[in-house]
Amino acid sequence: MRVRPWYVLVLLAAGLSAWALAALLTNIQERKAEAKQRYVKLVDLTEATTDPAEWGKNFPREYDGYKRTVDIERTRYGGSENLSKIDANPLWKRIFAGYAFGVDYREERGHAYSLTDQKETLRTQQFKQPGACLQCHAGGLKHVYETLGDGDIQAGFAKMNAMPIEEAWQHVTHPIACVDCHDPSTMKLRVTRPGFLNGIKLVKAAEGIADYDPNTMATHQEMRTFVCGQCHVEYYFKGKEKMLTYPWHKGLKMEQIEAYYDEQGFSDWTHAETGAKVLKAQHPEFETWSQGIHARSGVACADCHMPYKREGSMKVTDHHIRSPLLNVSRACLTCHHFPEQEMLARAEQIQSRTAELISRAEDALENLLDALVAAQAAGVEDAGLEPARQLQRKAQWRLDFVSAENSMGFHAPGETARILAEAIDFARQGVLAAETVRLQHLPDHAAHAPPSTAQEPPHVDTPAS
Repeated sequence: MRVRPWYVLVLLAAGLSAWALAALLTNIQERKAEAKQRYVKLVDLTEATTDPAEWGKNFPREYDGYKRTVDIERTRYGGSENLSKIDANPLWKRIFAGYAFGVDYREERGHAYSLTDQKETLRTQQFKQPGACLQCHAGGLKHVYETLGDGDIQAGFAKMNAMPIEEAWQHVTHPIACVDCHDPSTMKLRVTRPGFLNGIKLVKAAEGIADYDPNTMATHQEMRTFVCGQCHVEYYFKGKEKMLTYPWHKGLKMEQIEAYYDEQGFSDWTHAETGAKVLKAQHPEFETWSQGIHARSGVACADCHMPYKREGSMKVTDHHIRSPLLNVSRACLTCHHFPEQEMLARAEQIQSRTAELISRAEDALENLLDALVAAQAAGVEDAGLEPARQLQRKAQWRLDFVSAENSMGFHAPGETARILAEAIDFARQGVLAAETVRLQHLPDHAAHAPPSTAQEPPHVDTPAS
């Protein structure tokens, strides 16, 4: 019987197809098995393992990203280069007159610099600061707090808050590290900062959830925000004990935080030029994000700042924590199906509009400072100046709340614009109030004289709170 050539070709094709399918299925199984083997355990990790390099022996992919947080690549409106903000815009030296930030105020750098930058700033070299400042600048503090508190993290937290920062530094070695966000036994995300644990409990209590603990009650997606939000927040040092407190007693919105401070009679310092008791915003990223569209859509901080990436079969969280605008393709395009340049242009448009509003608010606040100085020079007493000083407090708080927040308005564009509009409005009201009392105080023949030009503010060695 003669074998037809086409029949042989069919058999060969079928055989090759079967072999290829078998190889593909084998490869898929191998990849699945590889993906399940998340890491090779080379070292034992404990609460005392605060060195990221030790964690890197078990998690080399994640550690490779962490090491890149030394990068200083900039975006259009920010970055990680250690630039002086008050040199770039000397008006802020005047806005912070009499306060440590008027001496040294710099751009934030990556996590790898968190402890170094705190030690090198003039705010800790020239001013007395409490150990409370260390909560968000050093790695492994959960272990330190538990050691100081004989197992009680809150007791140890209180002890470190009250000690001088130079003494607190003796208890730590590394900057923000793996152990601050991951349980060394299970690798699960966790919150380790007592300030956040106490603050979020207040927020959830107002929502009707009693005794909230994010480490047992939050979803995994929520934790991908909470581990960032435990440090990127507004806070203050309460009382002589310098208890680091997140002012969320009335809520997370800017005016709710302000209302709490007003109720407590708290101010960060007395302005050296005007005598106003004013506030200094820290870095309220979490509060601002909570008012934006991404928060309402369930998007976590890590989705944009630490997006997933593929390395072989492994799905890895990118620990090169940075601006999404430096990583648009993976940070934005997973959800927004537009060209990369289009997404970048949209983000920068929001930031540009915010920057313009900040500039207008700065001008308005400068006018208010001039008006208050002129009223003082005219001999107006404190009682007459108080309404304008209160308006300075409101305007300055709103301007700084946006300026100190690190997204240049992107985290919540509408909320940011609203806050800056209020800053401009309160500053203009303050100018009117100060000018009114100045003119009322002057003799009739001098009532229409222009206000005097404000002089360079005096240097006052008033420590930060």
